[in-house]
Amino acid sequence: MTEAELVATALAAGAASGLTDTASGTVHDLYSGLKAAVHRRLAGSGTPGGHSGGGAGGGTGGYGVRVLDAYETDPDVWRTRLLQALTGVAVEGDPEILAAARAVLRAERRTSHPVVARAAERRAWAGGGRPGRT
Repeated sequence: MTEAELVATALAAGAASGLTDTASGTVHDLYSGLKAAVHRRLAGSGTPGGHSGGGAGGGTGGYGVRVLDAYETDPDVWRTRLLQALTGVAVEGDPEILAAARAVLRAERRTSHPVVARAAERRAWAGGGRPGRT
């Protein structure tokens, strides 16, 4: 799993945990922090040196923020675009975002919401594979 995939998975897990009545306040709080950090990075204010990886010449800016918002409502449809946006702003070099993503996934696992497993299963079926089989 790449760092961009790690962040995207954590965003999906955090958003999905907020859809249930039993959502953990901890997961929600961690997810909110992760989403805010990713939002800053995509908008260009969270990168080292205060740029978005190229501005008009290659950054994602407003487009990346719109993709992030859309991803929250339908991760399956927007995953590829979000991964491109995250890669475009070099999220793999942002220790704050990576630590926040790992924290969301750890907290989500502790609350017994198997969101990540269900997402992996859907991708396996969509790719022609069968979950649990190689």
